[in-house]
Amino acid sequence: MIEIELVNVFTHLGAGGNPCPIVIDASHLAGEGMQAVARHFGHESGFVLPAAGPEFDYVFRFWVPRHEMEMCGHATIGALWVLATKGRLPGEQVRIETRSGPVTGYVDRAGSGEPSVEISQPAGKVVDLSRADEEDVLSALKLSRSDLLDLPIQNAVTSRVKTLIPMKGVRELNALVPAPAQIEACCGRIGSTGLYPYAIEQQGERRFEARQFPKSSGYPEDAATGIAAAALAFGLLRNGLVERNSARITIMQGRAMGALSEIGVRLGFAGDRPVGCLLGGSVTRAETHVLQP
Repeated sequence: MIEIELVNVFTHLGAGGNPCPIVIDASHLAGEGMQAVARHFGHESGFVLPAAGPEFDYVFRFWVPRHEMEMCGHATIGALWVLATKGRLPGEQVRIETRSGPVTGYVDRAGSGEPSVEISQPAGKVVDLSRADEEDVLSALKLSRSDLLDLPIQNAVTSRVKTLIPMKGVRELNALVPAPAQIEACCGRIGSTGLYPYAIEQQGERRFEARQFPKSSGYPEDAATGIAAAALAFGLLRNGLVERNSARITIMQGRAMGALSEIGVRLGFAGDRPVGCLLGGSVTRAETHVLQP
């Protein structure tokens, strides 16, 4: 028997968010069993296992219907939220082992009593694409360069490489129609795990909107993608679209899917040098499921 908590992560005003199945007692599951859960629900899924040594509190693993992922931001936040609501955390700071490297979770119950969760991500790396790779991306999205701001298309990474595409406006962003086969092929050629077109909503308020078209997750679009939002924050910094400080950057996602979601990123600096970020958002519980293995 597998007990699964279904939560929505990165909700906006209590709605939207990315649905995420969480198994907080997954030590009895092999990879095939984890993948079966992801296939059953059709969403990125998170699995909590005991740590092998004293340097970590937990091991987290992540699956989509087609494969295992090294890291998933919303599943990490969702798992920490579920663990907190069940009184299963060792403290407000949690050390997590993932296949992409160590992650620190910060859980605060101040205010309403509902857990507030942020997770660490390393400093992002941002690289402008070549002209040929830019044309590849534009072709996959059926765009021309005139549909974009006068900024480069970039590959950016904190835990997984995402491709940042600077759209002229929110309306143009939400008019895009993904073509999964072309997107998967393009991502394979340019070394990306997903295309992440974005637009400026309110630059002075550090508000942006984005969409995520994953490479090969088994579905055409994500309602909220924390790892992509973290990568975007470093792209915004690199392109001069946000000032060099730790004020919250808000990234809205999922509008075109009817699941408007809200992701928060806070960049961290040592002097003027970016050294990482904190990624967070609201979580709501949907329901509990029990599956037979």
